[in-house]
Amino acid sequence: MAPLAGGLACLACALIMAAPLAAQRPERPSLAVSGYVIDAEIDTATHHLTAKVLVSFTAPDHAEAVSFGLHPALKVSKISDEAGAMLTGQRSADGGIGIAPATPFVHGQAVHWSFEYEGVITGNDDGPVDGIKLAAIQEPITYLLYASRWFPTTGYMTNRFTAEMHIRVPQGMQVFSSGSQGEAKPVILANGKPGDEYDFNWEKPGFPGTVIAGRYVAPVSSGPGNVKVYLTASHQQSSSDLAQTAACEYDFFTASFGAAESSRLNVVELPDGTLTSVWAPELAAIPSSRVGDKSGIRLLASTIARQWWGSEVSPRTLNDAWITNGMARYSELLFVENQSGKTALQTAIQDVAAGALAYDTIPLSSAGRIAPFSPEFQSMTLEKGAMIFHMLRWEIGDKAFLATLKGALSQYAGSSMRAADLEKVAEAQSQQPLTAFFAQWLDGTGAPQFTNKYAIYRLGNNKGFRVIGEIEQDLDLFRMPVELSVETEGKTETKKIEVVGASTPFSVDTFGRPRRIIIDPQGWVLKSTPELQLRVHILKGQQLAAQGDLPGALAEYQKALEINSQSSLVNFRIGEVLFTQRNYQASVNAYRDALSGDGEPRWTEVWSHIALGKIFDLTGQRDRAVNEYRLAAQTNDNSQGAVNEARQGLQKPYTRPESE
Repeated sequence: MAPLAGGLACLACALIMAAPLAAQRPERPSLAVSGYVIDAEIDTATHHLTAKVLVSFTAPDHAEAVSFGLHPALKVSKISDEAGAMLTGQRSADGGIGIAPATPFVHGQAVHWSFEYEGVITGNDDGPVDGIKLAAIQEPITYLLYASRWFPTTGYMTNRFTAEMHIRVPQGMQVFSSGSQGEAKPVILANGKPGDEYDFNWEKPGFPGTVIAGRYVAPVSSGPGNVKVYLTASHQQSSSDLAQTAACEYDFFTASFGAAESSRLNVVELPDGTLTSVWAPELAAIPSSRVGDKSGIRLLASTIARQWWGSEVSPRTLNDAWITNGMARYSELLFVENQSGKTALQTAIQDVAAGALAYDTIPLSSAGRIAPFSPEFQSMTLEKGAMIFHMLRWEIGDKAFLATLKGALSQYAGSSMRAADLEKVAEAQSQQPLTAFFAQWLDGTGAPQFTNKYAIYRLGNNKGFRVIGEIEQDLDLFRMPVELSVETEGKTETKKIEVVGASTPFSVDTFGRPRRIIIDPQGWVLKSTPELQLRVHILKGQQLAAQGDLPGALAEYQKALEINSQSSLVNFRIGEVLFTQRNYQASVNAYRDALSGDGEPRWTEVWSHIALGKIFDLTGQRDRAVNEYRLAAQTNDNSQGAVNEARQGLQKPYTRPESE
């Protein structure tokens, strides 16, 4: 199958349904916010936010009270309705606030309430999501993400709204959000110091609630100039390359999906320590550590793709979040394929497939039961969602697949969509029934484990050979086309087999003697293999380590070692956990095992030497440390800045940060 057409080749460029599709339950009426008018002032010196917000909403039928989410650090001083009546709110443990109206709600009638509140948000305080910093008022970069509930919210990622915002900041800070941004207006802040006001107005229902303010150098752009990159002074050397990459990705997605809601896009640097990436209409942000790193190219691609998959169309419910999350992830892979070819796509798909099966215990059609920032929800909706789009592409072909994407964006622009809606669009564009496909991957769990039995027969009259066999797998209801590749002494023969049920017969004629038979050689189908299970355990171990569950991470890594004891990556990850636990001898042993292992991926060599150098420094063995840093530098592998790290180790002994 050829790569998707329509993308620009740029030389400059080097994270669900409520029921089965056939019978969805009716949705409960919910609180629907239509728009906000926000006046806010940020004081970075005191980490203080003061805000007044007018919320326009419609209450559910027969509701006696409504609830909004609000950051726990923010204290409400006043709530009033449009008649000026004072309202009383009851705060919950997570910061939410329940409010009863002064007079009963009227069916279908819009309500306008005013909220006044203030608070200190340092980033170290308790936020709405445990363990994740979603807001921080600080220098040189302040961020107030939509998910942080810095303004009263409801229906995360499903309730679309408009927003008019007036944001005042200390003088010299630039503010980025959604909507037209004029010149900064000079103002005097509440503390008596000079400041600037920035005004935004996003008039299309969407998710315009993120605000980023920082001290950035002059923007850099590439091409027409509609995509601008804003970085801090310490990272400005990466501005040009990042601008070229961003413009290339934006152009590729425009060619593939059609025009975005807005032709403007600001790419902005974020501090490390918050979400891996952030998006809003006209806004894409990635952390400082990824700005100049090669991995940032792919991260930025999936973030920019959110202008279509998330901003232009959104999920009807969190059960449908796999549509936008999955397609943003798969957009990243489409860009990889466009730039580096099908082999690069196949390599990238392996990691996505591991994520798809890491937490595959409940159907995607029930994913809304899981917390949206949990590893389970992210893996299911991002990775399995991406694999569903990958398999849909294989099922219906490139032409119909691209038409399906454009059709979905066109028909549901500025609104939300269900899984059933996507199915209808795909059936219309492909002219083939897809109910079984979507039911299989949305309402079920697990993936087939393929095996094959076959016999080879020589044909008479020098006509070659015939392979007769069966494709077997363990899911009785499975039905999908699967490619079969027969490698011979000469030409490789391929055949698409419609696999139905536990056993499907096949017959393939070849001229040369068959040497090997491979099921799904290009990785189009999500399937369970020992190699994939290895990747699953590594991924789950990494996620547990990131959450601070080091014993749980080690348990997952040990399961991975049972599959491949020579895995350099597994041994390296074990070394990382043991190093964090200050178990230096065991950590050294793990890093030595990584160096003597299979060498995959290649970067494990350079970083194992660096880790050994650090351990020797910490245990007072400077000569041995220097030797390891030299070995690291001699690899000439600067993955994630490894050679630079090694050179720093040669110049100065490593010491553990006080925070560790």
